[in-house]
Amino acid sequence: MTAMAYQSKLDIDNGCVDLSHGAGGRAMTQLIFGLFHEAFGNKWLARGNDQSAFDVRAGRMVMTTDGYVVSPLFFSGGNIGSLAVHGTINDVAMAGARPLYLSASFIIEEGLRFSDLKMIADSMGEAARTAGVYIITGDTKVVERGKADGLFISTTGIGILPDGLDLSADKASVGDRVLVSGSLGDHGVAIMSKRQNLAFETDIVSDSAALHHLVAEIVAVGGGGIRAMRDPTRGGFAATLNEIAHQSGLGFRLQEEAIPVKPGVAAACELLGLDPLYVANEGKLVAIVAPEMANAVLAAMKANPLGRDAADVGEAVADDHRFVLLSTRFGGSRIVDWLSGEQLPRIC
Repeated sequence: MTAMAYQSKLDIDNGCVDLSHGAGGRAMTQLIFGLFHEAFGNKWLARGNDQSAFDVRAGRMVMTTDGYVVSPLFFSGGNIGSLAVHGTINDVAMAGARPLYLSASFIIEEGLRFSDLKMIADSMGEAARTAGVYIITGDTKVVERGKADGLFISTTGIGILPDGLDLSADKASVGDRVLVSGSLGDHGVAIMSKRQNLAFETDIVSDSAALHHLVAEIVAVGGGGIRAMRDPTRGGFAATLNEIAHQSGLGFRLQEEAIPVKPGVAAACELLGLDPLYVANEGKLVAIVAPEMANAVLAAMKANPLGRDAADVGEAVADDHRFVLLSTRFGGSRIVDWLSGEQLPRIC
């Protein structure tokens, strides 16, 4: 039976997922072929196997895995589907690698509307095609009402790494510059503005985006001068720099005035009692770069639409305590420490 024949048996406009759609029978096959294959369609999925075989290219491979439990499922600038694709691509890209293939596993709550699931799957397919990446295998499970808050998505991504490139936080050195590719906190604020218990008006949209083309451009310029890259998701910029400080054995000194934060994000964080340095991002990167290459890498970032607001915000310093210190706009300084808990749960 063709995918279109399966699709004709799903009432996309009015139907909902029920437990039979995860039971391994006809209904599950209808869901997989009639919705997911239509959204992701490619030659690997079309074979209908439980796995996909693909050619391994010369060079080192990079692999990552992630889970997405964002609430709400839809937000300004994206949804859980596009977020899952972008986030997985970016984890691969932070190694300097070119992402190639993704897998996607869906845990669906009974009662999720087919129309919502189709929108999410379609956005995943579009995000993958736009990025030049293929979703080539996956899995579907359905759980009882109240067990999954709509939908959870788990992903795995693989990519290929150029010869001679080995990015790692333990390679950071005193004097290295800290570059960010754009304004911080957009994703977290976009999510929080749609939470039922916190809903507020804002023009901020999620920055969710695939960063691998931007990464390729700055690697072409910076080469071995790039020590490490990270995408500052949960815990935001602050958690990312504390992780790098811990791995490198160094400290960091940042300039508050240099850190790009949109006025709308700053206002929302003030309203909610949050610090934008700890708010999640899904389309930004942090790069630790040798000082002699920093200007060239920064210029390459700014030349890409995803990096037009990039900034040099600080430097690595010798510090046995591995502190991240922020020089404030008022002339003082404060420690930007680890969070003791989850500031914004269910953000990605």
